[in-house]
Amino acid sequence: MDNPPGTPRRASVASVYDYYLGGDRNDDVDREFARRMISSVPEAPEVARLNRAFLTRAVRHCAAAGVRQFLDIGSAIPRVAPVHETAGEKHPDRRVVYVDVEPEAVAHGRDLLAGTPGVAMIQGDLREPDVLLAHDEVRRLIDFTEPVAVLMLGVLHYVADADRPRDLVARYREAMAPGSFLVVSHGTDDGAPERVRSMVDITAEGQTTAYMRARAEVAAFFTGFDLLDPGVVFLPRWRPDPGDPPASPRAAVMAFAGVGRLP
Repeated sequence: MDNPPGTPRRASVASVYDYYLGGDRNDDVDREFARRMISSVPEAPEVARLNRAFLTRAVRHCAAAGVRQFLDIGSAIPRVAPVHETAGEKHPDRRVVYVDVEPEAVAHGRDLLAGTPGVAMIQGDLREPDVLLAHDEVRRLIDFTEPVAVLMLGVLHYVADADRPRDLVARYREAMAPGSFLVVSHGTDDGAPERVRSMVDITAEGQTTAYMRARAEVAAFFTGFDLLDPGVVFLPRWRPDPGDPPASPRAAVMAFAGVGRLP
């Protein structure tokens, strides 16, 4: 999310997310935006935490199924419960490529990951699958003849319908071997429309445009995959761990989650 030359920097999506998660890879612009969001939508940090918790559960599932390589597109700053640490619990030899479009996220990620074997952070755009999939670091670490988990958490809702997000996901699917997984989370106004519309409006003013989608639209991203139980559900309802704290009523219904396996 680059700014035109000579204009003030807009808040970074990745750095605001880091702030919500309690991280320190954010500055005054990001914190000011985050506080403005929280004043209007107090549930925003909780939604970020719910999204991160879903990521952890989904990565553990993929790793338990034997997947050792992960392509995290729209990763933000891989600081809080990062994929390589979660997958490494099962497979110390895991390989992970983090991808983000924002240069701030990439710079922070490279700093955090320096010296970590089997891990890379690159700048890339989900909307350019051919470029991303051909990147040297992706080719170095990801073997697409073997199962891979492609993670798209909180990123597809920044892709406009005009950019044909279903076709983009299909392009990644075509590159994946049988036994691979697709993991998606996506904002929605199905459950708490007024709160989510406030989030969308504030995001458009201070960051970028977001596009909320209904359950059926999110489920369509899994075309060609076997959608795992319980299907496309609200974030905290995807295979919660015993003892997970209950989510607040509004935060619990602001985003969908799903995991599909390529037969």
